[in-house]
Amino acid sequence: MKSALGAAGELAIRSLIEKAPLASSLAQAFSAKGYTLALVGGPVRDAILGRLGNDLDFTTNAKPEESKKILHGWAEHVWDTGIAFGTVAGKLGDTTVEVTTYRSDVYEKDSRKPEVSYGETIEGDLSRRDFRVNSMALELTGPTPEFIDPFDGLSDLTKKILQTPGKPEDSFSDDPLRMLRAARFASQLNFEIAPNVLVAMKEMASRLSIISAERIREELSKILMSQNPRLGITILVDTGLAEIVLPEIPKLRLEVDEHHHHKDVYEHSITVLEQAIEHEDRLGGPNLVIRLAALLHDIGKPKTRNLIEGGGVSFHHHEVVGARLAKKRLQELRFDGHTVEEVETLIALHLRFHGYGDGEWSDSAVRRYVRDAGDLLVHLHVLTRADCTTRNKTKAARLAATYDSLEARIAVLMEQEELSKIRPDLDGAQVMEILDLKPSRAVGQAMDFLMELRLERGQLGAEVAREELLKWWRTR
Repeated sequence: MKSALGAAGELAIRSLIEKAPLASSLAQAFSAKGYTLALVGGPVRDAILGRLGNDLDFTTNAKPEESKKILHGWAEHVWDTGIAFGTVAGKLGDTTVEVTTYRSDVYEKDSRKPEVSYGETIEGDLSRRDFRVNSMALELTGPTPEFIDPFDGLSDLTKKILQTPGKPEDSFSDDPLRMLRAARFASQLNFEIAPNVLVAMKEMASRLSIISAERIREELSKILMSQNPRLGITILVDTGLAEIVLPEIPKLRLEVDEHHHHKDVYEHSITVLEQAIEHEDRLGGPNLVIRLAALLHDIGKPKTRNLIEGGGVSFHHHEVVGARLAKKRLQELRFDGHTVEEVETLIALHLRFHGYGDGEWSDSAVRRYVRDAGDLLVHLHVLTRADCTTRNKTKAARLAATYDSLEARIAVLMEQEELSKIRPDLDGAQVMEILDLKPSRAVGQAMDFLMELRLERGQLGAEVAREELLKWWRTR
């Protein structure tokens, strides 16, 4: 359905002109070569919502090689890494554009990659898109801009609902990743998913297994980094998609019997995630590492659950088991090594504070806490504080006060000793000279001894460290 602009189209045009004035010059470049160009999908939706950014998606009847030639004459930078899928990208100033030839892709039954085929019309292209709110376009190469909405996506946008252009079963068969995208858009936009779409997601969840780990990781990350990750995660769990994407999460819904009570670990984990988000300003803003660590921090509990005689449940060493499980899962999802290592470390350390009691730790124990956290110390502060979900206000206040005292002690020791740069009082070269050693395992053992000494007693200075080193060496 092509229509006069109307209120929605006028709002989209106004937003486009205000936020991305270069779009009209790109449209002119395509028009000069006899091709159409339309703003399409998410940017149209966001323009209507008044949240258009500088990343713009366009669709055209030009084939990819022609789009590439036109972009070379328009953009400062052009890249064609997606040309096999019909997409060419370019950047001019702060605006990044992706131009894709009309598409009608379909996944084969067991294929991880879609069979790329090009369409003939923009209406056909829009019919193959994931949701009706993303099936709107703004044709920019005609005499006047035309708002194209063949599936009444504007109505869905008004109702805040996600519905597919055609049958959801056909849409999810064409591209199973769309099921994850439904959860993602629900989280990002705070939209509901239409009942028939939810039914299809439940029935077709297993089809997600043909999608590459990298594409799943990207959608999962976007869900976690959204304004309402609880909604997206709940959708994944309730539809069964989480069994494929992140099976450790639905397992947190542990069976509870009347004699052995414990917190709802699933609900606790989601609450910890939300509370960690509330403290993210300490990390400079939204942070994927802390959100992953918060969500996954207790995934070791199902494997370590033991019933206590007389009632109650224990989860001994669940932080160790959980760190290992998180590492394995994140590696399988192809997260980068740095992210995997940081999440693993935070999960392994998340219970350490609970040994602090009412502040009985020695300075040595505080130094070890800081040393083990390393560059993740503030992340650990955020995770530990978020991990308090008790409804007992007195207990919560006591835990917060105790952690305040730990942070205060760390600050004092930091000022006195530069704990973040903690090192032995002697270096390897000095050790080899004092003990008359060549590079060997013994040098490493000596350095370990000096580090333990440094942690236990604080800064000693080179002379005292030398004396202690010689004493240790003589008693070996």
